[in-house]
Amino acid sequence: MARIDLWWLPRALVLGLLAFIIFGPLSNLVLWTIAEKWYFPHMLPLEYGLSFWQRVFSPRGNAMESLLTSIVIAALTVIASLALAIPAGYALSRLTLPFRGLILLAFLIPQAFPNLPVYVNIARFFYQIGLNGTIAGVVMVHVTHGLVYAVWIATAAFSAVDVDLEEAARSIGAGPFHAFRDVTLPLAAPGLMASAIFVFLESLDEFTGTYFVGAPDVTTLPLLLYTAGSGGNYQIASITALLLLVPSIGFMLIVERFLRADVLSKVGH
Repeated sequence: MARIDLWWLPRALVLGLLAFIIFGPLSNLVLWTIAEKWYFPHMLPLEYGLSFWQRVFSPRGNAMESLLTSIVIAALTVIASLALAIPAGYALSRLTLPFRGLILLAFLIPQAFPNLPVYVNIARFFYQIGLNGTIAGVVMVHVTHGLVYAVWIATAAFSAVDVDLEEAARSIGAGPFHAFRDVTLPLAAPGLMASAIFVFLESLDEFTGTYFVGAPDVTTLPLLLYTAGSGGNYQIASITALLLLVPSIGFMLIVERFLRADVLSKVGH
């Protein structure tokens, strides 16, 4: 008599539970984007339609303007973060620096404290110097968080590049800058690109800093999402959340392509 393998049952239950945890909220989100009428105790929407999509993308909906503002801020944050992270990462990977580990840990300080009291004090200071309610002020706040990803991944990317290749270029006449530009930087480019994507996504989803430093003059998609959600307009909130989710998934697929295993192995070393 054939022996029945029952191990598939717990595995199927675990996989089914994981799928429900991951895709359940996403399915609910998608349903809210097309629900015209939906209230308790009904399990599914009573009416379906796209009228809320029209409201979001209408000139008065402010979604496209907020999306453009979010993209501009995220792009400026990436430029500023990489401008600081590339020289810092190169120095941390190539030079024998005292307290190198503490320097890397210092970039984690913005993540070590509660955001709310920090941003309240930053907003007060920015108000005194005229940066509150400006894109420049919001970008500066985003950079403080983006540097965590930028510096750590840039350091790992440069550490993954063999020093002998740079020294070989210099031995045939290339100067330090040309060896860095023509040899080291292209080889570290995939890691730097992944770093830029992480910073971009962090800036795109940032709410607290933008709220205290930028609102009401600077409106991004996360602020629009918060306004719609707090007002009980779940359809518009869900559509806005979906707009934020799409680039996040796309960019994470790009990160998986460009962030190599040899770069990941150098993170923190």
